[in-house]
Amino acid sequence: MQGILYVSHGTRYDKGKQEAIEFLTDIQPSVDAPLQQICFLEISEPDVQEGVRKLIDAGATSISVVPILLLTAGHALKDIPIELKKVKEIYPWLELTYGEPLGVQERIIDVAVDRIEEASSLTDDTTILLVGRGSYDPATKRDIEYIAQSVEGRLHVRVETAYLAAIEPKFNDIIEEWPRSSRLVVVPYLWFDGLLIQSMEKKVSSLQQDGVEISLCRPLGDHTNMKRALIDRVNESFDFPFVVVEAKD
Repeated sequence: MQGILYVSHGTRYDKGKQEAIEFLTDIQPSVDAPLQQICFLEISEPDVQEGVRKLIDAGATSISVVPILLLTAGHALKDIPIELKKVKEIYPWLELTYGEPLGVQERIIDVAVDRIEEASSLTDDTTILLVGRGSYDPATKRDIEYIAQSVEGRLHVRVETAYLAAIEPKFNDIIEEWPRSSRLVVVPYLWFDGLLIQSMEKKVSSLQQDGVEISLCRPLGDHTNMKRALIDRVNESFDFPFVVVEAKD
């Protein structure tokens, strides 16, 4: 019997966890699989091992693992595969397939544009700051820069990039040094609410109190395009067998 395991990132922020659960619950009727389970890579429960066990206990003989991630970086390339290797060691008979993160898609860039237009009316002196989570994988920076260029081309305003971790320039450094006379719209390229969003809200609120004309967009969230993009990734995931790659000596 076919099962699907949705692997979300995990957060200590209960509202963010609930947003992820509600989003993933909403798409399940659109996916053709009798068994579907939500789990988390870190921090939140159930974890990957427990998620797999629940599916097997329910009768799953084949599981498609779907990473609930925006971009392909360390979690998708290393951390989740490490967990899946453990799964294969415990259940060698289990058929496992492994899907891809959403990646860079025009319809997701459309969501970012929608969030910008919700947050602020744009003028010639507006700058947009697109903020990625950050990763040591160089592909992450390339992806965020491409998205920034696409947004700039669509809205015809200046777009800069910043990151919350691992990559320069850092978000905190950029906004603390931002000219007080310029309008700034901050766009978190994040899927759900969480501690990172909460931290950004505090920074932006502090600057607003100091008279800076700055606004913060909502995360990408439960936009229809996000749901459609994930459903497509789920359907594709059945076609990619998970292969355990042994480390070389």
